[in-house]
Amino acid sequence: MKYQSLKENHLFRMTYRKGGRKSSDTVTVYVLKDKASWLLRKQNPMKQTVNRVGISASKKVGGAVQRNRAKRVIREALRQIEADTGLKKGYLIVITPKPACTVCKMQEVKNDLTRCLTALSMIPGEKPKEEDAADTGRES
Repeated sequence: MKYQSLKENHLFRMTYRKGGRKSSDTVTVYVLKDKASWLLRKQNPMKQTVNRVGISASKKVGGAVQRNRAKRVIREALRQIEADTGLKKGYLIVITPKPACTVCKMQEVKNDLTRCLTALSMIPGEKPKEEDAADTGRES
């Protein structure tokens, strides 16, 4: 399934500020419940709630070639996770690659992304591990 992309800066900032966060060696994942998902449901031809996904790679990751490769690898890993296990719907998801993402294989990124999404309770039917659940929330 093709995701709707997250393009508005205020949604990225709100997800960073209010959303749950989980980091691994290759990626950092932020997740926030999308309050406008019911509006997008009306516009969707299949009338289903969808996730809006944004991938934000800074210049710390590397040059343009490395940043684009990192985004491609993350997009494909997310596609495979969706096909294998599925994700909960109606969320804003922001994924930020780390510099290690440019030299890793796609399978490593997929494993890290699965671990982060499980810790954030985005994969239905799987419970987060206790040590992972401790640092998922942000403190204000």
